[in-house]
Amino acid sequence: MKIAFLGLGNMGKGMALNLLNANHEVHIYDVNAEAMSELEEYNFVTHNSIEDAVESVEVVITMLPEGKHVKDVYLGDKGVINNVKPNTILIDCSTIDMNSLREVEKKAKIEGLLILDAPVSGGVVGADNGTLTFMVGAGEDEFNLISPLLLNMGKKVVHAGDVGAGQAAKICNNMILGTTMVALSESFTMAKKLGLDLNTFFEISSKATGMSWAMLNHLPVAGIIETAAANNNYKPGFAASMMLKDLTLAQDSASSVNLETPLGALTQKLYKQFTESGNGELDYTAIIKMIEKN
Repeated sequence: MKIAFLGLGNMGKGMALNLLNANHEVHIYDVNAEAMSELEEYNFVTHNSIEDAVESVEVVITMLPEGKHVKDVYLGDKGVINNVKPNTILIDCSTIDMNSLREVEKKAKIEGLLILDAPVSGGVVGADNGTLTFMVGAGEDEFNLISPLLLNMGKKVVHAGDVGAGQAAKICNNMILGTTMVALSESFTMAKKLGLDLNTFFEISSKATGMSWAMLNHLPVAGIIETAAANNNYKPGFAASMMLKDLTLAQDSASSVNLETPLGALTQKLYKQFTESGNGELDYTAIIKMIEKN
């Protein structure tokens, strides 16, 4: 299949490589020349513009930082929608605000194009290893059509509902993840201050009611879980700045349905404080460093 992949950052790079490894013809473009140069050794078809990258492909996949970038890439005169051929399938894997998604969806529909939202969970490790979970917003026929392609980049593809449902699921999921990480950080810090050996506390809590996916995979203390960023000076698999972005999207979404989420709001406040202190490029689990100082 001929696929254009736009957005080759920490997540997009691994995703594009997995498509290439699945024997697709992958056309790539990123506004960041350095991101493009890092992929020169691979058998991608490289382009110098969005127009050139998308003009002859069957599918366009985007993985971009924010809604404003998604709108720029899709809606501009030199963007995706104005330059793809008829019947091209558009898949946005970014995590963005619902208003931006709806704006792009409206334009795509006017042009007779199919667009789906398919945000992911699994971080950089999941993108590199092809173990992402995709949360897809699409009609059932469209979901069945694109699922095999997404499985080239992930281990699980879930139909969340119609267009927009993927974003809703991702935002709600990451509010759980963020609040859980704060709770883990507070609990393990308190355990240490109370004189507990943290390996012993992990052995207890990981088999008791306090157990969570975040504990078993992203524990914020070093030397216990192999996959923990804490073992590598909190080199980001999922940066604190990106967690703040998702928590902010969650708060905006909660406001849009007149819902108060006090735990989500507090977690957003803590991550905002953490990133504004210069820690945005650390892994989101590094929030424990701020809690330890309190």
